[in-house]
Amino acid sequence: MTTYQWAVIGAGPAGMAALGKLMDTGVNPKEIAWIDPEFKVGDFGSKWRNVSSNTKVDLFIKFLEGVQSFNYSQCPDRLKNYELHGLDPSKTCLLKHAADPLQWVSDQLKNQVNSIQSTVLKLKMQDKHWQMTLDNYKDGNIQSKNIVLATGSVPRVMPSPIPVIPLEDALDQERLKKWVDHSDTVAVFGASHSAIIVIRLLLDSGVKQVINFYRSPLRYAVYMDNWILFDNTGLKGETAQWAREHIDGKMPKNLTRVWSNDENNKAYLPLCSKAVQAIGFDRRKITIEGLPTIEYNDRSGIIAPGLFGFGIAFPETTVDTFGNVESSVGLWKFLNYLNRVMPVWQKYGN
Repeated sequence: MTTYQWAVIGAGPAGMAALGKLMDTGVNPKEIAWIDPEFKVGDFGSKWRNVSSNTKVDLFIKFLEGVQSFNYSQCPDRLKNYELHGLDPSKTCLLKHAADPLQWVSDQLKNQVNSIQSTVLKLKMQDKHWQMTLDNYKDGNIQSKNIVLATGSVPRVMPSPIPVIPLEDALDQERLKKWVDHSDTVAVFGASHSAIIVIRLLLDSGVKQVINFYRSPLRYAVYMDNWILFDNTGLKGETAQWAREHIDGKMPKNLTRVWSNDENNKAYLPLCSKAVQAIGFDRRKITIEGLPTIEYNDRSGIIAPGLFGFGIAFPETTVDTFGNVESSVGLWKFLNYLNRVMPVWQKYGN
């Protein structure tokens, strides 16, 4: 069984950052296994490319330049090849503008470490090492003294009496057109950033009616002098502007919003032909022997000795000036968090 010092499971932006920072701190790249089924910048690069971000352009660039091992300054013609550098740094952008240069970084990192294109099915602690069972891996199982889980999250779904449009399709204008036409009345559950984008895209596609079932009022991020109120839960950028004009302002005639309770659900859902559920995300599952549920310390990412969680599936919990508790999600936030916890991981590992 091949043994490594560190393994990073997941090749999205969080996995890339964890890998890069391990190398920045002096870990030999040949002692690192990097495991992912695709190496396409995770869901960020494959599912959500045409989604409007709530992160500003300059923070994406700071993320690319914030890890020495990314070597992004050495990327040939990066200013010409990637649209990200021609956008207004103070504005948000589509995720594809960040995904394209991140793919270049991913390709460079793959050549430096032991990259394994597979899926980890199971983890088991034995003899102070985490043994990994891999899917269709010709060289058998591997083990590592330490593992970073950067496995990401998937959209939460609930039972529905009508067809449900996958969230990744509902958030992409071209893919959405394959699901709906002018005769559809579409139910949208949620009031988050994703839900508002879906509502806007559905209205733009010309559906007959959109009925938005929500359980909380809209929340907007507020930029203060040196902090942001509702930084992780509030609407930002173009999505916030659209919501202020078309939901809090003059609502389109073919948009109805109702509080999501049993009475309204029974009255309005039968009017709908399809549904979109923008109701949050659940951690992508991985089996860990001896841990029926994965619990982690939300201030350090520690799951168990030598096992650490990072990224959107294992976000840091933060408290703002007014005492609001939120999960801190965003590439630049992940990097700042990683800079603080990486020294802890290296001492807490096996």
